[in-house]
Amino acid sequence: ASSWAETDQSRVRLISASTTVGTGAVSLGLQFELKPDWKVYWRSPGDAGYPPSIDWKSSSNLKSAWLAWPIPTRFSVLGLETLGYKKQVLLPVYAEVISVGAALSLKAHVRYLTCNKICIPYEADLALRLPYGLPQSSPYAHRINLSASKVPGNGDVNGLKITTLKTWNRDGKTWLRISANARMEFSDPDVFVEGPPRLTYSKPAVQLSHGSKAADLYLSVKGLDVMGDNKEKSLAGTKFTVTLVNGGIATQLVMAASEIAPPAKGPLTGQTKNLAAPSLALILVFALIGGFILNLMPCVLPVLSLKLLSVINHGGGTPRDVRVNFLASAAGIISTFLILAASLLILRSAGSVIGWGIQFQQPWFLTILVLIVTIFACNLWGFFDVSLPTTLSDFSQNAVKVNDFGGHFLQGAFATILATPCTAPFLGTAISFALAGSLFDILNVFFALGIGMALPYLGIAAFPALASQLPKPGPWILRLKIFLGILLAGTGVWLLYILTGVAGYTNAIAVGAIALAGVLLLFIAHRKNLGGFRLSVPGLFFLCTIALVIPLWTPSTFKINGTLRLSSYLAEIWAPFEPTAIHRLVASGKTVF
Repeated sequence: ASSWAETDQSRVRLISASTTVGTGAVSLGLQFELKPDWKVYWRSPGDAGYPPSIDWKSSSNLKSAWLAWPIPTRFSVLGLETLGYKKQVLLPVYAEVISVGAALSLKAHVRYLTCNKICIPYEADLALRLPYGLPQSSPYAHRINLSASKVPGNGDVNGLKITTLKTWNRDGKTWLRISANARMEFSDPDVFVEGPPRLTYSKPAVQLSHGSKAADLYLSVKGLDVMGDNKEKSLAGTKFTVTLVNGGIATQLVMAASEIAPPAKGPLTGQTKNLAAPSLALILVFALIGGFILNLMPCVLPVLSLKLLSVINHGGGTPRDVRVNFLASAAGIISTFLILAASLLILRSAGSVIGWGIQFQQPWFLTILVLIVTIFACNLWGFFDVSLPTTLSDFSQNAVKVNDFGGHFLQGAFATILATPCTAPFLGTAISFALAGSLFDILNVFFALGIGMALPYLGIAAFPALASQLPKPGPWILRLKIFLGILLAGTGVWLLYILTGVAGYTNAIAVGAIALAGVLLLFIAHRKNLGGFRLSVPGLFFLCTIALVIPLWTPSTFKINGTLRLSSYLAEIWAPFEPTAIHRLVASGKTVF
């Protein structure tokens, strides 16, 4: 690297990807570092400014050198559209030597303009000598390659294609429409147009279609009045260099504009419109439907069955009690969905990648759920009952029945937790929309999901007679409880299946064995004269402790350097990570992940 040429607002230097010149070509870079809010310009700066330029005439053994330009950033200020770079940028330089076998002496006279609220032109003289020798990568090779990867290509690799360039005149204004398609979906695309001197272009308005994989970008053009040789004031047949940007990739194409009749409707002005994107209102409808469907999923149905049991226990009860209890369950569902939304927002603000049901990737969480549903099933099978002390029981009956309300609230919360890995088509659409959206989108969608899942509970709360008219409890409830316990046990088996994918078969089998041991313990303890639930608590506590430390004792089935099966082709290109080997591989033309 050359020495830095520093100013109050910026500094610039010349760097090389190789410490020597061993072939006829060498990769260089012009590196800028800028103070906050200062910028330098792209090769076509837009409505103002001028780009960096290099004069190499004082260099020795240099045949040619040309600058490449990574994807710029658009700056829209006071109606002016400019293109450039802030903070830092590395402009790749591709150089050829005159004589292979001799050293290369580079002397670059750089002119550039840096702007913030004012613009200051600068000039810098940079010098760098590369001796002749075998190719050897420099510490800057990766940085230069990374910047070169951001230079727009022709679209063959990244799947970003510019298809047509159309122009028309209407009401004294000239328009361009660039049509493009992409292998991946478009996300806030932009386009930079370079054409005849003195022409300027507006920020594009965008229309997306075909599942966001096709885009039409509309730009208004100014400056035709000063083009003296254009008597018709038309851009038909004019060649343009079009650079299309979509996220971190870009494609570039030189093409001529063809004239068409003005469209029936004027193009959009200054905003992106996705013709295929659903509205928030439609997504909220999907969320309501998806939330309702959750009640029928295998992971939630056993909990809903528990609620059914409580409905049956309401047979002959008062409408007020039915309404309060079902509203409590609905409140538990909606509150838990909002807590999930808040948790996802906190994780996203901390920079984490968020997703629906991320807690089901934690073996401890799955283990706890397995133990909970196992104990619930044992309760339904009659292996144990937990009775409140007489004083608390009397208080709960004579006061506001806090325990009843709280129990139904927690029942709704538990159903929601079990529901998070279940996705139906409507639910998947709503969740994907929410996680990619704003804080407002996430909160609204998750609230609608909660309302949807709570609809059966809200329906009974609105018409409590549905529950009150059910038959009164009787011996038949014992058989129903056994059946519902079997459903809960099935949920436990399903959770163990999920655990195998997260922590491996060894962990899942061990947790399953402990759950079965817990069932056996409670079965034996509920027999007469064997102590009941109270004497089984220490044993349950011991078994739960073992289950929770199992992920620490047993190694995961999946190892990076273990029994990973690769095809013969992949086995040849994968290698142990060695930072010192990266420069050598990059210098030899390899791409290293």
